[in-house]
Amino acid sequence: MEKDIVSNVFFSDNERYADIINGVGCNGIPFVKGEDLQEQDTRSVLGKFAFRGKGKKAAVKYRDLMRKTPFGMNFAMVGIENQEKIDYAVVLRVMGYDVAEYERQASAIRKKVRKDHKGLTDGEYLYGFRRNSRLFPTVTFILYYGEEEWNGARDLHGILDFTGIPEFLKDKVSNYQIHVIEVRKLQDTSIFKTDVKQVFDCIRLSKDKDKLWNLIQGDAAYKALDEEACDMVAAYVGSGEKMLKKMRKHKKGGKVDMCQGLKDLLADERAEGKAEGKAEAVIDLLSDHGPASEPLKKVIMKEKDVEVLRRWLKMAATAESIEEFQEKM
Repeated sequence: MEKDIVSNVFFSDNERYADIINGVGCNGIPFVKGEDLQEQDTRSVLGKFAFRGKGKKAAVKYRDLMRKTPFGMNFAMVGIENQEKIDYAVVLRVMGYDVAEYERQASAIRKKVRKDHKGLTDGEYLYGFRRNSRLFPTVTFILYYGEEEWNGARDLHGILDFTGIPEFLKDKVSNYQIHVIEVRKLQDTSIFKTDVKQVFDCIRLSKDKDKLWNLIQGDAAYKALDEEACDMVAAYVGSGEKMLKKMRKHKKGGKVDMCQGLKDLLADERAEGKAEGKAEAVIDLLSDHGPASEPLKKVIMKEKDVEVLRRWLKMAATAESIEEFQEKM
């Protein structure tokens, strides 16, 4: 299961995208609606075009998601980056994305300015930017799902070496802030109004199976969770494909009964835990007759049938040697 693909598909839904903008960007106040968002090209062209052989070539990078978002009579450009591992240079990547977006807007303005150049000053015509030309604000939210606490820089200054640089000069070095949302550390998910809340809650509590079970049992939304949300939970909670298979057994009409799916998964895990404990007990009893071979240990540990392991346990307790045990097996 490719986590970046799963998360990009999940947030490609405009209602969820708007939920992130409202929840993270606007402190839970519902400023925007999903129906009003406009999908944007995620390509970021870095630097100017250069002729290399035939045709034009340029450095192109792809951000995860981008939407043009209306705020009254104005717009803002809002990007989402899904991150599982800490990228200690992510500030440069995000800054590059945002600068490329501003340059894209400025390029469109230049074309218009030079097409309608009446009344322009020399500087306005030369640089293709009027005194009153304006760009749409651009912001990127980094959704970080990793278990390790984010200890990377959150601004440009955080990766610059200011050793020996006078403070008054440091103050003149422009900074650039990034916005990292540590999903596993979120304290209040009530700011989200879509199934983003259910997904983030599952990821937050994924390491505590008892709390996860209580969460799912206490929220009716988990009885009919959207399939894309189910994929997100399976991708980041930890059981991956195994969880996905269990949950999809309880799918109907594009909705998944996650309560029943998790119940099946936990039952399997408990059974596996019992089997593993009995297998270890068999090996421990055999150690009284000397070390068991690695192939034998492997066979014993791979056995998941509790009844078979129970018989082996009795045999190991009465066998006079490891060889006798193997014969009886």
